[in-house]
Amino acid sequence: MEVVQQLIDFILHFDQHLDSFIRDYGAWTYLILTLIVFAETGLVFTPILPGDTMLFTAGALSGTSGSLRIDLLWLLLSVAAIAGDTVNYWIGKYFGQYLLKARGGRLLKKEHLDRTHYFFEKYGGKTIILARFIPIVRTFAPFVAGLGAMTYSRFLIFNIAGGLLWVTLCLAAGYFFGGLEIVRKNFSLVVLGIIFVSVLPLIIEVLRARRGRTALPPVNPDTGES
Repeated sequence: MEVVQQLIDFILHFDQHLDSFIRDYGAWTYLILTLIVFAETGLVFTPILPGDTMLFTAGALSGTSGSLRIDLLWLLLSVAAIAGDTVNYWIGKYFGQYLLKARGGRLLKKEHLDRTHYFFEKYGGKTIILARFIPIVRTFAPFVAGLGAMTYSRFLIFNIAGGLLWVTLCLAAGYFFGGLEIVRKNFSLVVLGIIFVSVLPLIIEVLRARRGRTALPPVNPDTGES
């Protein structure tokens, strides 16, 4: 049981173990990073896997030690992010209703789905891009898009744009700023800052909604128009 718990902790905090993992396993690191990005975006049951912080850490290690190739990282992780959202879309389209009803809806957290629906109502199809930078919503957005019958051709455009933007910005931030002395000495604070910035839009929207300042008309996710 302890071994299982250690394994779960390792996966959930892989970004914190990345440096030692590279030393021990070398090129296998690319595969693990690719699988984690794919799972976090492609499997609706794994929204708590590391995302932004892991990409930043990988970019930082690429820029400081050269232990990872930034071009290969960008290619593999971009493909994983786009493929993950694609798989999640089709899961939502073909199995969404079943998963919502299975075990009385307890398989999926209702608050996560409600939060994602709120973003679709406010931003329409652009949610697929914006969600890339918001944990939890990032995992549920493509699922809700498939569940809501958003046409795949339209979804694919937002998916590719969002995937490339997310991976590029996070890797580039780590690559160019991860080597700064102030970042190295306060890396844990930087990670917390990344998490805070990632969830800040969500916090703002939730506060605005609770204060009743935002009256949202229904939006067609296929067109993004009210």
